[in-house]
Amino acid sequence: MNLNFDPNLALNYKGLSQRARVMSQGWTKENLYCPVCSSESIEPTREGTPVIDFICPECNETFQLKSQSRPFSTKITDGAYKPMMDSISNSKTPNFLFLHYKMESLSVNNLFAVPKNFFFPEMIEKRNPLRFSARRAGHVLCNLLLYRLPEEGKILVVRNGIELDKFEVRKKWESFKILSEIKPETRGWTTDVLSCVRKLDKRNFKLSDVYSFESELSVLHPENKNVQPKIRQQLQILRDMGILEFLGNGIYRLI
Repeated sequence: MNLNFDPNLALNYKGLSQRARVMSQGWTKENLYCPVCSSESIEPTREGTPVIDFICPECNETFQLKSQSRPFSTKITDGAYKPMMDSISNSKTPNFLFLHYKMESLSVNNLFAVPKNFFFPEMIEKRNPLRFSARRAGHVLCNLLLYRLPEEGKILVVRNGIELDKFEVRKKWESFKILSEIKPETRGWTTDVLSCVRKLDKRNFKLSDVYSFESELSVLHPENKNVQPKIRQQLQILRDMGILEFLGNGIYRLI
């Protein structure tokens, strides 16, 4: 994998954001493999295709690319709100690629992929309509709330300018397929409980430890009045995913 951008792709563009967009898309087309199957490439979709930027020629998995020169933090601006929400409710959300590049060296610094199964409605924040003076006045965009995404959902492909093992990337991706069996509207519970487990910051923990997040989870999911049974259900799902191991007597181990 060549981690350098091709500056020749941006010769006809003056704006910095346009140049970066063209180079990052060109790099993805020429260098990135499909993390889902054995395909060594993914292909760009037609310009203007809503939500989807790339598609795998072998397994037909779709991807949306987000690229920027600063590290990704708590949220990132996405496209139109309604198409994104429709794609989640219809289980047609694309997988996401988050590419952090260094503009001074025109190179990829970090890249992580997020399987579509990690997305749920609460991760999408509706923005105010664009002002009357805007070119698309009244258009409603959205933000992706990355802070609602557990670390397991960020599958690293490149870290600090070094490509990671392709086999391990695909192996991790495969382990999260079980999330596709969970309805999008309840998928947020799984990722939120996993985030709570991570906050405990210990290898072995008790069920009662996770119960201590009951108030926090009640705020995130106000429609549910039976938080503790829901916690137990999600711990079972995380066990089936191979993230947790149940040791008995209400004790779990984070694998």
